[in-house]
Amino acid sequence: MFPSTSPETGRDSWSDGPRPGSPYGPPPEPRSAPDVDGGERRERRGPRRIRRGGEPARRPDDATVEPDEEELPPVEVRRPLSLATAGFSLLLGIGLVLGAQTSGPGHRLPFAIIILGVQLLFVLAWTMAMRPPALLLVALVSVGVAVAADAAAVQSGVAGLAPLGYVAAGGFILGVLGQLVRRVDRVRVTDSLGSTLLIVVGVVAFGTLIVLSRVPAGTQAITVCLTASGVALTVARAVDAVAPWPRLAPQVPRGAAGVVGGAMVGTLVSAVLGSYLVTPFTPTKAAIIGLVAAVAAVLADLAVGYAEAGRLMAGEAPTMWVARHMQGPLGGFALAAPAAYAMCMLFL
Repeated sequence: MFPSTSPETGRDSWSDGPRPGSPYGPPPEPRSAPDVDGGERRERRGPRRIRRGGEPARRPDDATVEPDEEELPPVEVRRPLSLATAGFSLLLGIGLVLGAQTSGPGHRLPFAIIILGVQLLFVLAWTMAMRPPALLLVALVSVGVAVAADAAAVQSGVAGLAPLGYVAAGGFILGVLGQLVRRVDRVRVTDSLGSTLLIVVGVVAFGTLIVLSRVPAGTQAITVCLTASGVALTVARAVDAVAPWPRLAPQVPRGAAGVVGGAMVGTLVSAVLGSYLVTPFTPTKAAIIGLVAAVAAVLADLAVGYAEAGRLMAGEAPTMWVARHMQGPLGGFALAAPAAYAMCMLFL
């Protein structure tokens, strides 16, 4: 009734392969260790900025915290000094305008003497403020250039700027060569080029007023331009003593209100003068040439303030404060002089 043999008889033993008829494949191999390259790739990505929950990530331990830059307090505007500089600008403008009235055909010497005095002040102020290498040599060369420029402006047959250009070039070359001869000054020859050029060109610029006085309507142009420049410089400094805002730079004790207001008042005064002068002057022409001269003077004065602040920030010791504060108005009139000559040649 029952078979005497087991149903498993005759079957092969289990092999390494799958069972016959089994729907499953071989058993899966064990998982290997995580890939090293993938770990390095994740390390390169760096820490996450924001976690999944929205919390900010922690700052890495090796991250350095940069300290905040310390803001320097603005330089204080000294009211008495600003008023004194305004008074000097006014006196300098009055002296130049009245000196121009003494000039006439065959009588250029009085005006040339006044110009020479202003040039000596310019040399003193700018050499003491800029402190070029071989200061004494640069000062002596500049004085010689001033005398030669005034003589060329008075004695030249034709009123022009060519003789003044030759004098300026010769003085600059002589000043540079004199500093190159000295072994001590060769190291700072690059610094000396700029300072020597500025002083020599500024000295020669005043000589253009003598040339302009020899041109028809030149004396009237000097009156209009130098009056506008003097008023602009005076008003700008006076406003700085009362309301030096908005400050143009924390290290420069000047305000934008004085700079803009001075140029505007100077232009207005030149237009009023133009209504009283004879042909070819009109209020419009006088206002135009006065505006150019006033803006040139005010910007030159402002540039001197920036240069002085740069020297102080560089650690240079200030010297002879009277000369340093005379530098701005003198530089303003030095730039206004060739501007007056150019505007007279173009518009009159």
